[in-house]
Amino acid sequence: MSLRLGDIVQALGGELHGDPNQPITGLAPLESASAGQLAFLSHPKYQSLLAESLAACVIVSPAMRDAALARGDAIVTDQPYLYFARVTQLWKRLTAPVSGPRIHPSAVIDPSAVIDPSAVIGPLCVVERHATIGAGTVLKSRVTLGEGCHIGARCLVHPGVVIGADGFGFAPNAGTWEKIEQLGGVRIGDDVEIGANTCIDRGALQDTVIGNGVKLDNLIQIGHNVRIGDHTAMAGCVGVAGSATIGAHCTIGGAAMVLGHLTLADRVSISVGTVVTRSITEPGLYTGVFPIDENARWEKTAATLKQIHRLRERIKALESSVPTLPSKEPKP
Repeated sequence: MSLRLGDIVQALGGELHGDPNQPITGLAPLESASAGQLAFLSHPKYQSLLAESLAACVIVSPAMRDAALARGDAIVTDQPYLYFARVTQLWKRLTAPVSGPRIHPSAVIDPSAVIDPSAVIGPLCVVERHATIGAGTVLKSRVTLGEGCHIGARCLVHPGVVIGADGFGFAPNAGTWEKIEQLGGVRIGDDVEIGANTCIDRGALQDTVIGNGVKLDNLIQIGHNVRIGDHTAMAGCVGVAGSATIGAHCTIGGAAMVLGHLTLADRVSISVGTVVTRSITEPGLYTGVFPIDENARWEKTAATLKQIHRLRERIKALESSVPTLPSKEPKP
């Protein structure tokens, strides 16, 4: 499998500096690319890797044009990372294996489920009664789509995903727990991608809602009645507790947690490992990570933090005991 540089630029645009007949036999990172492979440079801090790269061609921004041309062939584009993403899509289309049956024989599909004729259902999938799947959506192996749940068009659901398991709802009863039946469903919009082994719980009364263009990484837990706005992205191991509302175009870093019943405004970014304990009403980057340290120093810091409230009260008491000095007014 190979593509000519000229064919790539003809398909995707960009400004080619080099031989359009140069064959590209693969895609690779800048530092490990070999002759015949296409790489990209998206951030100036990696410019030091450029001169030594063996790549046949490098995708760069206009600011990196001269440095790239001093090394060899280059494709110049305003957004190198986005361009490389589209190259991967082109490569995938051209190298995709011959497709098998649209619905794998091992899939279990309830007769009442509604599946668009263009959707693909992989091995060992389960689609329960009254579930619906939109046009062009692909369910990889072992995906479970629960009763009454909906997936929109052009979605990609990776192996092991469970959509529509019961939300975690129990009422205390004299030292035991009484189950709250989860009567809602899950509604997933168009162009959504859901990573392997992610779980999206059905709502208790209303549906859990995932907006259009949302991207969820592997091993994410979305609780019941959560609502996620369009084009929000979450990295691996994020947990979102029940009834939280997350706006559109948000990003949530890996292993971050959002507590239940909170609201995040549109365009909020949450750093890796942060626990969101209050609603956020303004866009921006928010961080709540206690820095790692050598254990003995960390314990001292943690012990000091425990004393902050007491120290605050002592300071207030000291301030109140100090007489207020008269202001020195200038004499007329």
